[in-house]
Amino acid sequence: MASEPESPLAAGKVVALYGAAWQEPDEHARRELLERCWAADGVYCDPTAVVRGREALIAHLGDFQERLPGHRLVLSSDVDEHHDWVRFGWQLLSPDGAVVIDGLDVGERDEDGRLRRIVGFFARPAPA
Repeated sequence: MASEPESPLAAGKVVALYGAAWQEPDEHARRELLERCWAADGVYCDPTAVVRGREALIAHLGDFQERLPGHRLVLSSDVDEHHDWVRFGWQLLSPDGAVVIDGLDVGERDEDGRLRRIVGFFARPAPA
């Protein structure tokens, strides 16, 4: 009997795995998380960096943790999605829990449901 193809992960689950990878200090465990949620050729972009490929993102997240010891990224909103696009809020917290940066990410998912692109913005847009 043929097995059913795996269905893509729900957007909220993919973003939760991606968020967990930002917190994971162990490179092997971080790789395992990103293999589940990040396309091998995915592109991450924020005001300070453009990172191409899963392996480069694994290293980038490790560098982030080294540069900002004790800091952590947490999701600050639900995940909004349509047509393979997601958006969600996040906060960078200092070791004492104070908000350092309040940000917003917009991402595109591939046919397997993994993130293929994230564009991150620091700070919320100002009111018009």
